Amino acid sequence: MLKTDTFVKLQPVSINNMTTTKQTILLLIIAVFGLSACKQKQTTEIRADFKKYYDKFNVEGSFVLYDPQCDKYIFYNQDQFNQPFSPASTFKICNSLIGLETGIIKDENFVIPWDSVPRNNPNWNSDHDLKTAFKNSTVWYYQELARRVGGQQMKYWLDKANYGNADTSGGIDQFWLTGGLRISPKQQIDFLKRLHDNQLPFSQRSVDIVKNIMIAKDTLDYVIRAKTGWGGDDKKDIGWYVGYLESKNKVYYFANCIQSSDFNNKDFANARIDIVYIILDDLKLTNN
Repeated sequence: MLKTDTFVKLQPVSINNMTTTKQTILLLIIAVFGLSACKQKQTTEIRADFKKYYDKFNVEGSFVLYDPQCDKYIFYNQDQFNQPFSPASTFKICNSLIGLETGIIKDENFVIPWDSVPRNNPNWNSDHDLKTAFKNSTVWYYQELARRVGGQQMKYWLDKANYGNADTSGGIDQFWLTGGLRISPKQQIDFLKRLHDNQLPFSQRSVDIVKNIMIAKDTLDYVIRAKTGWGGDDKKDIGWYVGYLESKNKVYYFANCIQSSDFNNKDFANARIDIVYIILDDLKLTNN
């Protein structure tokens, strides 16, 4: 970005070259103002009208999108921006990074054999590698990964990565599910931004592998990297969909957190994701 106090020194030119010089100056002005047009004071936009998307699925919740190009936040229910919730399976992003960085998992093809215990999700009842475990949000795979990492190393990396409140109480294979780990939408956005910008304390190899397995949608116009989560707090279901969209050299970070006291809400699982895509379409980020 060119700073506003940047000066351009032009060499003397003849009258015959004046038109070219004017064009050059004009182009420089356009470049400066074009690059700095959004780089003003941080702004926020409140979209109370997004409530209709939550009502459609009979859920409550909040949404935030951060546009770093314009340093702008778009909120629905901003009151929840700093409210901590259980990360549930959104922690799989960080858990994958830790597994790779510690060498517990060699790469995305590392298989952990199924323990033959049938679980409610039929997609979990087989051997998994990191790719399929992330895609299917296979809880047992990541529980076994956490046990192999161990409590001491896990706590070390959570602190170093500044992930949520970094609380590992509640058991090495439960702390992000029913234990003490909490993260707010603001912290989700911060973590995703540091992941995208390669500013987390993990090797580039680990980061690249995780970014690759995070791809949820890949089109000619944009790529979305994201992760779902489903947990419970205060007698409510808590659902997440967090990630970022890359389009035409721009990036947009989002965090959707939904809640419902109706444990029989059949729309809950889809609502986490569908609300995000509806909003991204509303904001004209995916309907190119």
